[in-house]
Amino acid sequence: MAKDIYHDTVRTALEKDGWTITDDPLTLTVGKREVFVDLAAEKPLTAERQGEKIAVEVKSFISPSPVKDLQNAIGQYILYAELLALSQPERRLYLAIREEIYVDFFAEPIVQIVLANHPIKLIIFNSIDEVLVKWIH
Repeated sequence: MAKDIYHDTVRTALEKDGWTITDDPLTLTVGKREVFVDLAAEKPLTAERQGEKIAVEVKSFISPSPVKDLQNAIGQYILYAELLALSQPERRLYLAIREEIYVDFFAEPIVQIVLANHPIKLIIFNSIDEVLVKWIH
């Protein structure tokens, strides 16, 4: 299984933010099929996020067509969200994208239409500093 080129960047950013990586990748099994969410993490008990559990799918958006990347990302997100709801309902799924993609491409109408109609949770990260910039719930 090939890792996204920003996989380790997001893992480092989550760890810097106090998350403990519990699975890399998180395997979801349905029948005889398996799918792999990039990362699973838990936040130790804090006043801000007590025992929160997340799964994170990392997407680079580096192909020549960001629309194709969006199609793939949304498809994976919906599949993983449905499987997590059945097997680990306490875990929330996030799509991790670079800050540059969020500021540029995700501001375009084609993405805004999708986000307005689908509850996609986002983690925005800075790929140079390897830090989380924004959470969108």
